[in-house]
Amino acid sequence: MLTSLSLIFLLGLLLGSIFNKLKLPSLLGMIFTGIILGPHVLNLLDDSIISISADLRQLALVIILTRAGLSLDITDLKKVGRPAILMCFVPACFEIVGVILIAPKLLGVTLLEAAIMGSVIAAVSPAVIVPRMIKIMEEGYGKEKSIPQLILAGASVDDIFVIVIFTALTGLASGESVSGFRLLEIPISILLGIIIGIICGALLIRFFKKIHMRDSIKIIILLSISFLLIEFEHRLDGIIPISGLLAIMSMGIFMKQSYSILASRLSIKYNKLWVAAELLLFVLVGATVDISYALLMGVSAIIIVILALIIRMIGVFICMLKTNLNMKERFFCMIAYMPKATVQAAIGGIPLAMGLACGEKVLTVAVLAILITAPLGAFFVDGMYKRLLVKNE
Repeated sequence: MLTSLSLIFLLGLLLGSIFNKLKLPSLLGMIFTGIILGPHVLNLLDDSIISISADLRQLALVIILTRAGLSLDITDLKKVGRPAILMCFVPACFEIVGVILIAPKLLGVTLLEAAIMGSVIAAVSPAVIVPRMIKIMEEGYGKEKSIPQLILAGASVDDIFVIVIFTALTGLASGESVSGFRLLEIPISILLGIIIGIICGALLIRFFKKIHMRDSIKIIILLSISFLLIEFEHRLDGIIPISGLLAIMSMGIFMKQSYSILASRLSIKYNKLWVAAELLLFVLVGATVDISYALLMGVSAIIIVILALIIRMIGVFICMLKTNLNMKERFFCMIAYMPKATVQAAIGGIPLAMGLACGEKVLTVAVLAILITAPLGAFFVDGMYKRLLVKNE
C-alpha cells in the first residue's frame, strides 16, 4: 500500500504540474495518473488501495465540502434566492430528459435504461467545482451578485437529487416498485441534513469556546464528526433518508455564520489538507476508468455526452432567467455546471454489477463523461472567470 501511495502522490504531482504548465487543469494530469497506474493499464496499484478507494474518495469529498461550508456566507446566498433552488434540480432534469431522447436512437437502449444512463451522468462534481468557486470567492470575482455561492449551493444538493433518482430507477429496472415515499426522500434528506448539520455546528462552537485547544486538534475533531455523519447516513439507509454530505457542509456554514474568526482559521487548515486529498481523489477516479469500454462504443457515446451537456447548459440558462445577471455571468454559470467526476466514478458501475442489460453501456458513458467534462469544465472555469465575472474590491 505504501508503494501505491508513493506512486499516487509523486506521479500525480508530476503529471499535474506538467498539465498546469501546458495551460491545462492539473486534475487532468491526476486523472491520467490514475488511468496509467490503475488495474486497466499498468496495474501498479495495490489491491488494498483499490478496495478502499471509494472510502478515500469520500474522505476527499468530506474535506472539500467542509472547506466550502467554512467559506460560504449564508447572507450572500440569501441574495440569490430562487435561482439557487432551481439549480439544485432543473439542470439535472434537463440532462436526464436529454439522454432519454437521444440514447435509445444511438445505442438501442430502452427508455428506462436511457433514464438510468441519464441519472448516472447528470450529477455535477463538487470536487471539481468547489475548490474553483472558493478560489473565485477569495479573489472577489462575482461577489456582488453571489455567483460562486449560487453554484456552490446548487452543486451540493444536485448530487443528492440525482442519486435518489438513480436509486429509484435502478430499483424499477430490477423489478421493484417506486413508491411515493421514494420521491419524498429528496426533500426529507435535504432538510434533515441541514438540521443535523446546524445542531452539530452549534454544539461544536459551544465546545470550542469553553475548551481551548490548538486549531489542528479542532480539525481532527471536525473531521471525526464529519466521518460519523457519513456513517450515520449509511446506518439509517432505508429507514430515514439523511444527506451526510449536506450535513457536513451545513455544519461548516453554521460555524462561518456564528464564529467567523474560527471558521477562517480552520478554512486555511483545510486548504492544506486539500493538497493531498485532491491528489487521492482524482488519481483514484482515474483508476476506475477503463479506456477499453470507451473504445467499444466510440462516437455514439461521445455524441450522447456532448448533446446531454448542451441540454444541461440550456437548463442552467433557464434557471438564470429573470435575474440581474448579464449574459457573460449567465454563460459562466453554464460552463461552471459542466464538470462530472466523483459521482460517475462511484455509481457508474452499479448497473453492470446488478446484471442489468444496459450496465456496460452505462459504465462506458460514465467514463466518457468524466474524461470529457471534468477537464473541459475545469479548463473553461480557470481560463474564463476573470473575463466573465466582475471583480469587487
